Amino acid sequence: MEITDYSLDFKREKLLAPFGFKGGYVNELWRVFVQLKGKMKQPVLGTGVQSVLWSDSNIFSSFSPTGGNALMLLVTEYCAKFLKSCQWNNPMELFDCIFPEILAYAKKTSGRSDLKPTFVLNAMVPVDNAVWQLYAMENGIHDFDSLIPKNCSIAFIAHHSNLAAIPLITYGTTLDQIGELADAGYSIFKIKIGSDPDSDGDLRKTLAWDKSRIKDIHSILKNRTTAFTATGTVAYYLDANGRYKTLEQIHELLDFIDSIGALDQVVLFEEPFPYGSSIDVSGLPVTVAADESAYSDTVVESLIELGYRAIALKPIAKTMSMSFKIASMAAKKGIPCFCADLTVDPLLVDYNKCFAARLEAIPGMKIGILESNGQQNYAEWNRMLNEHPIPDGEWINVHNGVFNLNEKFYSSSGGIFNARG
Repeated sequence: MEITDYSLDFKREKLLAPFGFKGGYVNELWRVFVQLKGKMKQPVLGTGVQSVLWSDSNIFSSFSPTGGNALMLLVTEYCAKFLKSCQWNNPMELFDCIFPEILAYAKKTSGRSDLKPTFVLNAMVPVDNAVWQLYAMENGIHDFDSLIPKNCSIAFIAHHSNLAAIPLITYGTTLDQIGELADAGYSIFKIKIGSDPDSDGDLRKTLAWDKSRIKDIHSILKNRTTAFTATGTVAYYLDANGRYKTLEQIHELLDFIDSIGALDQVVLFEEPFPYGSSIDVSGLPVTVAADESAYSDTVVESLIELGYRAIALKPIAKTMSMSFKIASMAAKKGIPCFCADLTVDPLLVDYNKCFAARLEAIPGMKIGILESNGQQNYAEWNRMLNEHPIPDGEWINVHNGVFNLNEKFYSSSGGIFNARG
């Protein structure tokens, strides 16, 4: 197969309020659209959402918000252009061929030899999605199950009828808003921790802030019950985004959580340490998950050896190609995966949903899970929802805290094959 032409566009999407995580805040996100043509000359469309702060906080702090996004867009453009020089048999083969070249270009263009691979993966998402669309079209593939590489099928053995939707609790989410989410039936809450309250990098203040924040949230949620967790109470998914430095700090935080009676509700503790840390987490009394640090199947294998017991796939942030590879590696090691969000648009949520629908439930949950927080954060979520190829799909909106996956969801693959340029 080959790519004969491409085009690229983007749209800046405003957020309802500053989005706080990793000690920083974002006010807008860029949606990127890549159109590819192959030998059949019929265009296909791949979409993505850029998150510079999530993918490389060093780039975020070294550039203006516009500059960081422009840099990522340049990497996307280079990737799409580079494809025209490649011949390939399947998307996985193509990805393995081009990734080193795109990473080298991004390092040179950014001027940072320590650029995180997640930055490049995030930039490649719309191109990778378009490649999979082109591969599907030119090979007569019309459903997600047929798209899964055979050597990766070990990871995708479930067929959930519903997924517990995970709302995001950012630094600025109020206790009243958290209570409203609980009233709406949500059973698992993703809580951003690791705030830098005085913007001075003092981890003692971060730890104190996190303790106070978790205590306040637990006071709202501790008596909430649900049928979807092993404990019968709502679950907590803590996301530190690599803000902590030592095991002692994590133990102090978890000891505090235990002292307020909330430890058994923590089903995931994600990314406690910075990118590249080699700290063994096997002694921690919670399931420690990897997200940004889990950027390749080989890295995931090393993280599992360090005691990580869950992996965030994020095909909407790390590409479908890499997510298939990561899921396969984790499944062979008996480690569960789940799908986390990047504050993406409704169609990309359904890319994520196609993966999440087929992953076994994580320990502590009775059903599959899927984070989706776009409706909480985009100023024009409803407009984007109307752009979805199947905007009235029963599976698109959350009902009583869950996404209902009916047979039409599976037969249509959530509509991901309906946006072909």
